Amino acid sequence: MGGMAAQIPIRNDAAANEAAMEKVRADKLREASDGHDGTWVAHPGLVPIAKEIFDKAMPEPHQIARKRQDVAIAADDLLRFPRGTIPEAGLRQNLNVGLGYLEAWLRGNGCVPLYNLMEDAATAEISRAQLWQWVRHGAQLEDGRAIDLALCNAILDEELAKLKAKADEGSRYDDAAAIFRDLIGAPRFPEWLTIPAYEKIVAEGA
Repeated sequence: MGGMAAQIPIRNDAAANEAAMEKVRADKLREASDGHDGTWVAHPGLVPIAKEIFDKAMPEPHQIARKRQDVAIAADDLLRFPRGTIPEAGLRQNLNVGLGYLEAWLRGNGCVPLYNLMEDAATAEISRAQLWQWVRHGAQLEDGRAIDLALCNAILDEELAKLKAKADEGSRYDDAAAIFRDLIGAPRFPEWLTIPAYEKIVAEGA
């Protein structure tokens, strides 16, 4: 079983909705063709799409007979560093979405729609882990700027201001930002971002 298709129906934009549904179809077709036995989606409205594709591609209860002998993965493949550039937009997205999810989590929502995608804790975990790794390993943006704590905190401040400007009264963005800063700047990688968030909630309850 593969990862969740994070797209959700977009009610007020037919073109954007169809584009999102096409991404779901492509994702489910890829999974079924790769030999997956099942799948999951972010919204019940996407179940018919996933079911149609898997019912057609997988008429049997499972695909255990497909051994995928055509795929050969060695240890070096698993340890190889990724190649590519890091745009400022990607850095901003990590900070923005990480803050957005953590803010919702602090208010009791473990699953939240952000930018027409259904996000869960994995989203924030990936965002902060990538930022921590970039800082620790001296990564650079594609324009040559070093990704250090100073840059991350400066852009975090900018994204925080944008989010707070649109937020309802009682939002937890300041608390989310404080936790996120600590996670990115920790000398050792914190195991889970929800642990300091839980500690915050427990302290408030006490």
